Amino acid sequence: MRQTKIICTIGPKTASFESILKLARLGMNVARLNMSHGDYLWHKRVIEAIKAINKKGDYSIAILLDTKGPEIRTGDVKSEIKVKSGDRFIFTIKKSVTYKANTVEVNYDDFIKDVAVSDVILIDGGTLSFKVIEKTKDEVITECIDGGIITSRRHINIKGKSSSQPTITEKDWQDIYFGIENNVDFIALSFVKESGAVEKLKEYLKKKKSNALIISKIESAFAISSLEKIIEVSNGVMVARGDLGAELPIEEVPLLQEKIVNLCFQMRKPVIIATHLLESMIENPTPTRAEVTDIFLGLKQKADALMLSGETAVGMYPFKSLEVMSHVVENLEKKIFSKKINFFSFPSTSDSKIEIAKAASFLAENLKVLAIVVFTRRGYMASLVSYFRPFVPIFAFTNMSSVRRKLNLFWGVIAFRIEFSKDPEKTIKKAIEILKEKNYLKKNTQIVVVSDILIEKQYVETIQIRKIS
Repeated sequence: MRQTKIICTIGPKTASFESILKLARLGMNVARLNMSHGDYLWHKRVIEAIKAINKKGDYSIAILLDTKGPEIRTGDVKSEIKVKSGDRFIFTIKKSVTYKANTVEVNYDDFIKDVAVSDVILIDGGTLSFKVIEKTKDEVITECIDGGIITSRRHINIKGKSSSQPTITEKDWQDIYFGIENNVDFIALSFVKESGAVEKLKEYLKKKKSNALIISKIESAFAISSLEKIIEVSNGVMVARGDLGAELPIEEVPLLQEKIVNLCFQMRKPVIIATHLLESMIENPTPTRAEVTDIFLGLKQKADALMLSGETAVGMYPFKSLEVMSHVVENLEKKIFSKKINFFSFPSTSDSKIEIAKAASFLAENLKVLAIVVFTRRGYMASLVSYFRPFVPIFAFTNMSSVRRKLNLFWGVIAFRIEFSKDPEKTIKKAIEILKEKNYLKKNTQIVVVSDILIEKQYVETIQIRKIS
């Protein structure tokens, strides 16, 4: 079974009930809603479709709302603009739509202040690039370095710089409120620069009594100096390589990806690798060998999840993209995680829960059991077992539907919802029966069970070795 999770962005090609159900059948674990596109009515319909699929019981797709963040974008253009290398090109903050030749509006009034002469402006992460040669009160005059075609609302970066806008914009707050009202599971916070914005969002979620988890997107050059603190206060992290590669020299991106994934692993926080994983499959039915190698590196670095963006949102082959990703991941994992884990390489702690999770994983490997079965109310113990990357399935049983969905982000965890009995033995037996019915367990095999047992009004963590009869 595939251990690494897959996130699919829902877009025009996959927004129907039938399409989302097909993605679920093909292995989608988390559905991403990109708030840079679509209105609330559109997103509401997608959420309702996901909830209807989850209600049937076979799937428990988590919903990740991805905020737009302080993006800088071009305005609407009457028709596509073709720009050649050496052309004079103007970015204007004027709001009057004049559709002048080689001129495009920018949606951010302080763009003039953020840009300096000699800066390089990138469109769509560097598909087109322009060198700033002059500034006026409301225009940035440039010379095109790399030409191409500009259409409406294209993404803009200033190479080596982050926007001076706040991390959470007014639109983001509205989108976050929409997410809370619709009970989304994760909120991906775009362009996080420092931990303060994450803490501010945490307070807001607490005030609104929302259990949504915060995924900080590392895509800003500003974030690099505060990485550890950002990861510490976040529930998880996304390595958003598109904007990161636009704001930093591209050769630094793979090194930074490795650093972020390692930090998240050390701090026991789930980490998502995003952007361009199967980019060529937006237009082609097969991936490049380089893309497959990129997936391999993400798996080897022990990322919890990989994300498909345009591939499943607007691509020509959304379902095939997911099939390819799932097939590649499943087969590569067998090679990458076939070696025995050195549990002595994990630092010892005074946290009993961490040590229990480590012991359960150690026993699972040494005794060659079929699975680890975890009973968890908040999902925490299951996430700890996931951290040790035992190459056996981690079956998590919880009494909360929201916890079941959230566990979809964690490496190796397959979650179920059941009612917990006051008698722990009844709960364990019920879980084992469910796993046997689904053909996850076989007779005369062993499993490791991690559970809370109620003794004198206190929950005590235990590890058991059970033989399936």
